[in-house]
Amino acid sequence: MKVHYDEGIDALYLKLSDQNPDGVIEITEGVNIDTTADGKLTGIEILKASKKIDINTILSYTLELDKGILGQKVAEQVVHTGRGIH
Repeated sequence: MKVHYDEGIDALYLKLSDQNPDGVIEITEGVNIDTTADGKLTGIEILKASKKIDINTILSYTLELDKGILGQKVAEQVVHTGRGIH
């Protein structure tokens, strides 16, 4: 999940999938969900977001997730010594 917040227009977008949406469903005024043709959720848009949710909580939670991802081991270094791989 990716979180995008545009402070200038006070809009929050939660990107749930890399699939392109085929349609939008308005849940309530200023809250829309993006869906694929087969009904899968791809994103959630919240307009006037700071009036509906605590933006700082969402953004700090996202930063914590990002820090966790950055700390994970992605690959292992392989050292060739001529006697095999160590």
